[in-house]
Amino acid sequence: MKLGYSMRSLFILFGSISLLGACASVGVGGIIPSLSKVPVSDIPQITPNNWSAEYASDDSVRYLDWVSSFDDPELQKLVSEALANNRNLAASSARLQQSLALAKISGSARLPSVSLGGSATGTALPNAPNTEGYGGNVTASWELDLWGRVRDRAKASASDAAAAQADFEALQLSVAGQTASAWIDLIAASQQAALAADDVTTRERSFGIVERRYNSGLSTSLDIRLARSALAGSRANVAFQKQQHANATRRLEILLGRYPAHAIKALAVLPTISALGSIASPEDVLIRRPDIRVAEYRLAASGLRVAEARKALLPSLILRGSASTNGSQIADIFDLNRVIGSLVGSVTQPLFAGGSIKAGISRSEAAQREQLARYAQTVLIAWREVEDALSGEKYLLQRENALVVSVAEAKEAERLAEREYVRGVGTIFELLDAQRRRISAEGQLITAASARASNRIALFLALGGSNEIVAENTAKSG
Repeated sequence: MKLGYSMRSLFILFGSISLLGACASVGVGGIIPSLSKVPVSDIPQITPNNWSAEYASDDSVRYLDWVSSFDDPELQKLVSEALANNRNLAASSARLQQSLALAKISGSARLPSVSLGGSATGTALPNAPNTEGYGGNVTASWELDLWGRVRDRAKASASDAAAAQADFEALQLSVAGQTASAWIDLIAASQQAALAADDVTTRERSFGIVERRYNSGLSTSLDIRLARSALAGSRANVAFQKQQHANATRRLEILLGRYPAHAIKALAVLPTISALGSIASPEDVLIRRPDIRVAEYRLAASGLRVAEARKALLPSLILRGSASTNGSQIADIFDLNRVIGSLVGSVTQPLFAGGSIKAGISRSEAAQREQLARYAQTVLIAWREVEDALSGEKYLLQRENALVVSVAEAKEAERLAEREYVRGVGTIFELLDAQRRRISAEGQLITAASARASNRIALFLALGGSNEIVAENTAKSG
């Protein structure tokens, strides 16, 4: 239908449309994803047990930065550097910006679309005056969101953006944990390399003893060859441990965003492991862990998309308006008397689409069921990781304490075996076996201590990065 609106009336019309759309719109930051579109009966009900009794939740907890609990300033510096320079984090940050932009694009569908255009024409004929023409037009269209379909789509995109934000936070936590674990591994590799060098020194001293006894006729060539073989094996182990140390250094440097130059120097001892006090309850883990928040946001988005797909069966109302003017001079396009305007409203009701709409509904519902299952699995895995780390706290400490005794006894046995060999009472086999047992016990102790430190890191990550320690519990162990 053609209407002779004045230019001013049309501007008022389009301005009103824009204002209504702006009032109806909700920015990405103003949409709080929820599970309101997910049937409560479909959400898996999982009732967790409490953690082991010694780690039951307590009101006397305090929240600390988990990295600082290791009392290692160098570790804190390395984690800060990794969070600032890690390349995977930089890529994740870019993906987050993409998700935010996509959410904004989706939300813009709730606003009117307005465009402005202009044209100029001219003709030149022989022996005829030149003719020129100028025109201008403005068009607008807006889909009235009668059933909330466009709103559901916008909220689903906002939920996706919130999931991307939680994904970024999860990667930050992961990078911090990987950096801390890599630092622990580097210290352990440094200790293993030092132990291998000490083993060479021990074997060289033993070879000197065997050689002197052989020159004195007190030992056989078998003793010499066995001692020389043990020394060569220890030197081979030194080369292997140096390679392991170099690899551990480069792994850490990559996490820090540095060139893998094998330049970082490790400390001589592992960080202090504080005694573990009360920790968060299983329900609290659901709030703290970013990967669970990711699953929740995606579940919310899937519910909104089911609602959007179902509303595609309902009619849609679209308003379209336009205004145009033309004349032989540029000034004519601003002449209100030349304006021609139109306003058209159209209602569309889907009747037949080859089953594509219903198939889209089925697809969205299946995607929602998938997200429900993923959410339940994510929760179960989170609780399993905490339980694994808690049991590790107990058994790794027992293992470390037992190995402390093993190392002490092995050292004494080595001392006695060397003394008896020098006296001619013991054999070369007893001496070499005692040395091997001592080196093996010390190597296992280094591995156990580093595994306990890594397990504590895994526990903090499983709790979502929280470090809850009873305030009055300041005892140190290990």
